[in-house]
Amino acid sequence: MNRHLTAIIEKEGSGYVSFCPELDIASQGGTIQEAKENLKEALSLFFECASKSEIKQRLHDEIFITNVEVAVG
Repeated sequence: MNRHLTAIIEKEGSGYVSFCPELDIASQGGTIQEAKENLKEALSLFFECASKSEIKQRLHDEIFITNVEVAVG
């Protein structure tokens, strides 16, 4: 079974950090693609090793990504 999860990738220093907010799992890589692949590997390992109760406890089914406007200065 496949599950669609969110991947947020952000430049940090000379590399990239990838983050899955549904499970609070992160990884990194030297390129965007590497960071994405490393996150997929970390998520796969989590699903292989975690118990059903841990998955249920950590999995957030409703994640909303949006923009907000704030006054600066």
